[in-house]
Amino acid sequence: MLKIGPYSFQSRLFLGTGKYENADVQKEAVRESETEVLTFAVRRMNLFDEGQPDPFERMDLSGFRLLPNTAGAKTAEEAVRIAKIAQAADMCDMVKVEVIGCDKTLLPDPVETIKASEILLEEGFTVLPYTSDDVVLARRLQELGVHAIMPGASPIGTGLGIINPYNLSHIIEQAEVPVIVDAGIGSPKDAVHAMELGADGVLLNTAVSGADNPVKMAEAMKYALEAGKLGCEAGRIEKKYYAQASSPVEGLSKL
Repeated sequence: MLKIGPYSFQSRLFLGTGKYENADVQKEAVRESETEVLTFAVRRMNLFDEGQPDPFERMDLSGFRLLPNTAGAKTAEEAVRIAKIAQAADMCDMVKVEVIGCDKTLLPDPVETIKASEILLEEGFTVLPYTSDDVVLARRLQELGVHAIMPGASPIGTGLGIINPYNLSHIIEQAEVPVIVDAGIGSPKDAVHAMELGADGVLLNTAVSGADNPVKMAEAMKYALEAGKLGCEAGRIEKKYYAQASSPVEGLSKL
């Protein structure tokens, strides 16, 4: 069971909306993933105008927890304003804080992320900040009282997988709140890797929506998280420099 603030989830896969070929493909991918959390960019929709595009078209949202994100924000003030828009639309008080500081890499601005998180915590939000793989930043955000940390595996949409497992493992090891690996996941292998490092969950979008078969990829990601979690709990064997016989050599009969 994954617990974030007052919310509990059986699935550890958070799935983004949008970028799918059509609404039917998205609906089927979401179904196969068995996710319980759907995230969406508030700025890409008009929550108060039914004439605008609906990222949840043809979907029954009764079984999901929505996770609005503040994508597009460049300052703490913008992020807070976007979060309050989602709250006013009665979407959810759980929010992914995303404040981009570099247009080329889409890496988050650490200073503005801390500011936005602090304000939203004071406003009573359940706060999940998107961060780089900065160990110290993750600790600072936890000291503020955030409800989860969401470090990127690699830059958004690159599909490069986990490019700095060293830092990510330290963030996970020192974490006092759930760690949801977010951004850069490209394949089930990457999702397994994140969970084997001890992550509590994975958030992804492009890896599924951009796949040749998004529905099959969503199913694959579901199993990848389950396998990675079990593997982490089981404890892998120690890596050795020399080969080790898999069968005992003592007591073998002479030929």
